[in-house]
Amino acid sequence: MAPGAGTADSPAKPRLVLRTLAAAQFLMALDSSVMNVSIATVADDVGTTVTGIQGAITAYTLVMAMFMIPGGKVGALIGRRRAFMIGCCIYGCGSLTTALAPNLPVLLLGWSFLEGIGAALILPAIVALVAGNFAAERRPSAYGLVAAAGAVAIALGPLIGGFATAYLSWRWVFAGEVLVVLGILVLARHIPDVVGGERPHVDLIGAVLCALGLGMFVYGVLRSDEWGWFRPKPHAPSWLGFSVVVWLMLAGLLLVWLFLCWQDRLVQRHQEPLIDPALLQNKQLTGGLAIFFFQYLVLMGVFFVVPLYLSVALGLSALETGARLLPLSLTMLAAATLIPRFFPDVSPRRAVRLGILALLAGAVALMTALDAGAGAEIVTVPLLLIGLGMGALASQLGSVTVSAVPDEQSAEVGGIQNAATNLGSSMGAALAGSILIAVLASSFLTSVEQNPAVPAEVKNQAAVELQSGVTFLSDAQLKTALDAAGTNGQVAQAALEANAGARLDGLRAALAILAFASLLALFFTARIPRTQPR
Repeated sequence: MAPGAGTADSPAKPRLVLRTLAAAQFLMALDSSVMNVSIATVADDVGTTVTGIQGAITAYTLVMAMFMIPGGKVGALIGRRRAFMIGCCIYGCGSLTTALAPNLPVLLLGWSFLEGIGAALILPAIVALVAGNFAAERRPSAYGLVAAAGAVAIALGPLIGGFATAYLSWRWVFAGEVLVVLGILVLARHIPDVVGGERPHVDLIGAVLCALGLGMFVYGVLRSDEWGWFRPKPHAPSWLGFSVVVWLMLAGLLLVWLFLCWQDRLVQRHQEPLIDPALLQNKQLTGGLAIFFFQYLVLMGVFFVVPLYLSVALGLSALETGARLLPLSLTMLAAATLIPRFFPDVSPRRAVRLGILALLAGAVALMTALDAGAGAEIVTVPLLLIGLGMGALASQLGSVTVSAVPDEQSAEVGGIQNAATNLGSSMGAALAGSILIAVLASSFLTSVEQNPAVPAEVKNQAAVELQSGVTFLSDAQLKTALDAAGTNGQVAQAALEANAGARLDGLRAALAILAFASLLALFFTARIPRTQPR
């Protein structure tokens, strides 16, 4: 479909298309955050453990990562709208299965597998449908609104999940998703689309290599918190003295390399590849993909660190924590929609650089504001800055990546783009969590060892216990554990003070790594064009 082909029928059609795609993006993002505050309740309800539910969340991310690029190719083969609607049907079936799940295996089938496959079809199709229904000059605003809908969902997820769990049931969240999917399917029938030309060859070998490579890499990243990045944690699997995480990531990278070699071979044979290797030689496209990766790394890192501070360090409820996250979503939504409207000719490179600088400023401001005695109000201004930066990036990056290639390749670009964001999201939470826990343990041990009020045998015991891992505990949780262990008052007070200081050190360290990631993103902005695509 030529750019803007879908905009000529009536003034209402672009708004209908945009609202439909934004609703789908909202739903996909909501599922990754809505149940994080209700894991224990879900585990009790389906007769499993917290680890089992965390495994289901991991599997959902894994399935999306594995099938995102093949999912983009499906859209190119059968048509973007058809792939989108099929994905919605699969996703809706998964949501219904999850809502009715009596046990963990059924939950895994619905939540992890069916919803993951549905998302792998829907997300690349969203990118392609925006490209097919909006002229080049209108795409920044369209992509910005769709991306902002996802960020709003991530922020509202804890609020929705917490409210449903407290007053209704977590199952109503997934039942509600089924109704939203039905509404999206009704509206999606009116989205213009053209079925892609039939391909004489479907690259099944490439699809397997790509899925296994990305899947192994992401699985390694997701298990790093439990198994350790390089040095294996106690009782964690290892090989040749190294954590299995290292070997999974290396094996994943090797399979991705084999996948790219296979794609080159297909092109030399004049056969249809899963991904045209020339796409990865396009500097504008790879620059946009790299910044997408860092954007979601920082975003998910922030949504990991800030809720920990609010809910654990300060003791806020799930609803109060969600409310404190709203400033990020509000400024992101405002920037993503208003920048293209009021500055339609802004240099994409300048907007992206300013957005990254806003991310950096927000991370640094939050890092410096964290201090003993600080309250929940300190997150407001930093989150406003981070949201502003995210919105500036969202207003440009989707258009930058799609405009780098012909429109008929937009579905493939959608698959690669969402694979990059999925990798960034996984790395963001894993890196922030690993740095936080490592610094927390080190800081706690140092504080205890330097405190003369703590007996030597307690110091030795603490050193041994910390080798098995440490948890981000609130003062109330730690006090309960100390009381249960019969710890005397002086030692207990020292442990509480050490824990409070170590928590802040861990949070600051995690924010520092996110600020560093923002700085790294600046090096890729030279590949972003100076002028808007037309």
